[in-house]
Amino acid sequence: MPPPLLSLQDIAVTFGTAPLLVGAGLSVSAGDRVCLVGRNGGGKSTMLRIAAGLIQPDAGRRFAQPGATIRYLAQEPDFAGFATTREYVEAGLVDSAATDSHRAAYLLEQLGLTGAEHPSQLSGGEGRRTALARVLAPQPDILLLDEPTNHLDLPGIEWLEQQLANLRSGIVLISHDRRLLERISRRTVWLDRGFTRVLDHGFAQFESWRDQLLEQEETDRHKLRRKIVMEEDWLRFGVSARRKRNQKRLGDLHALRKKHREQRAAVGKVKLDAAEADLSGRLVAVAEAVSKTYGQRSVVRDFSTRIIRGDRVGIVGPNGAGKTTLLNLLTGKLAPDHGEVKLGTNLAEVELDQRRETLDPDQSLSQALTGGAGDTVTVGGQQRHVVSYMKDFLFGPEQANTPVGVLSGGERGRLTLARAFAKPSNLMLLDEPTNDLDLETLELLQERLADYRGTVLLVSHDRDFLDRVVTSVIATEGDGRWIEYAGGYSDMLTQRGPRQAARPAHGRAAVVAPATKAASRKLSFRDKHALDTLPGVIAGLEQEVTRLNAVLADPDLYGKRPGEFAASTEALSAAQASLAQAEERWLQLELLREELEAAAPGG
Repeated sequence: MPPPLLSLQDIAVTFGTAPLLVGAGLSVSAGDRVCLVGRNGGGKSTMLRIAAGLIQPDAGRRFAQPGATIRYLAQEPDFAGFATTREYVEAGLVDSAATDSHRAAYLLEQLGLTGAEHPSQLSGGEGRRTALARVLAPQPDILLLDEPTNHLDLPGIEWLEQQLANLRSGIVLISHDRRLLERISRRTVWLDRGFTRVLDHGFAQFESWRDQLLEQEETDRHKLRRKIVMEEDWLRFGVSARRKRNQKRLGDLHALRKKHREQRAAVGKVKLDAAEADLSGRLVAVAEAVSKTYGQRSVVRDFSTRIIRGDRVGIVGPNGAGKTTLLNLLTGKLAPDHGEVKLGTNLAEVELDQRRETLDPDQSLSQALTGGAGDTVTVGGQQRHVVSYMKDFLFGPEQANTPVGVLSGGERGRLTLARAFAKPSNLMLLDEPTNDLDLETLELLQERLADYRGTVLLVSHDRDFLDRVVTSVIATEGDGRWIEYAGGYSDMLTQRGPRQAARPAHGRAAVVAPATKAASRKLSFRDKHALDTLPGVIAGLEQEVTRLNAVLADPDLYGKRPGEFAASTEALSAAQASLAQAEERWLQLELLREELEAAAPGG
């Protein structure tokens, strides 16, 4: 082992009366690739700042090899005192040699910046790219990175990954991006309850190793006949169980993706139940040749897709490509310039409040979940005690009266999730949901989405999360063109290469899936007639369902006119069943028509 260029030994830090770090350590040699993992609020960022020499620990020793260059990327870079981005980047160089200055300009250009931007005018993504250029430019001996992918889009993350792979620097990395951790790290330092434990392998082997340690610790405790009563233990040991459940859920997801492809390749084989009162209609959204332009720039061009109940659709692309615009078009929040978006029936939408603007800092945790009324919360139509529901989101009973304002960022993230999943919904909209979430909260979100019975539309740059959650990915191809691919992000990359030129006619989006033999048949006159008339039938049934729901909403109907109540209830069930059948029939015929058109010569 080469001698360390940087080391921390027996580091102790206490905030107030609570110890944050207790005998923690870290060692980094030339060329090391270390990932530092642990729960939000566990002291990872504090440990990295101590390693950078920015703060002093209460106890312990920091050693840095004399002459070694160390660069630290903070989560929130400080641009004060700099007039341009280039000035900020060059201030981080070892010297002002022409070579280093040229590299600073090169990195800024690679990151889409000119160097002339004023730091106060930078967006979150531009600020993060500027800070990355500053720490990468001198090619330091030690590079300390705290959440480097925050605010970066997918191309930016992949560019960073390549840069880090080519560096000779020793790297210490804190990140919630599993894919980045797996590809970069060769050693894992786990910060747990203030102590550090070291795995001489990368992050890919961390979770199974951690689970073994936790299970052994639990066994040892039982041998000592000590009951596990602390809620902290419940929180930690729950991680292993969640991970095992998620392994099964990944298997279920692969089955869902197969079903997703089959729905489009051979819809006739899919048997669907009649619509339930708490479910959306069979069709959630249908977009036909939708386009949206801002000024001279085409953001969405001639895009078509169908979103079916139960789909989990990811939307990916670089910053500024129009991901949020496309999401708003598909949910009816934004009107297209051309084309049409038809929304399904009985949609109950919930949107994850990522900015957490709806959280009242003066409310207690339990009040934020119950709305300040009582001690129960309604989840899935069932009453649950708020403390029991809190445990589902890794909160202990003693936190029930904790003010929201003193919760950590990760805890506020979990509270936001808990509030979203408590609301009755069948359509969930998630715009960059993984930002600022730690790995355990990501596992929790993955688990909740796997159990969610509704439809999910997800904008994300987290490759691993997309692979674990979505059934299809809508990706930008540039110039306003979008294509939908069956499967997760990795599936999209596999399909995208050889199929890059195989775009649907007229730029219309289609689900790219393994090729199927075209049926040697054509639409009959009856099929064509049904395709023409079913939209009107569906619209009429939707109006009837709406009318009957309004009739049954009368609280006095049952008591004063029980006969009318019974007849209206029966009529509503019949109308909902007819609507589901009509939607299903129209969908089958429409998909068959598209399949036949695609298989036709010149199609």
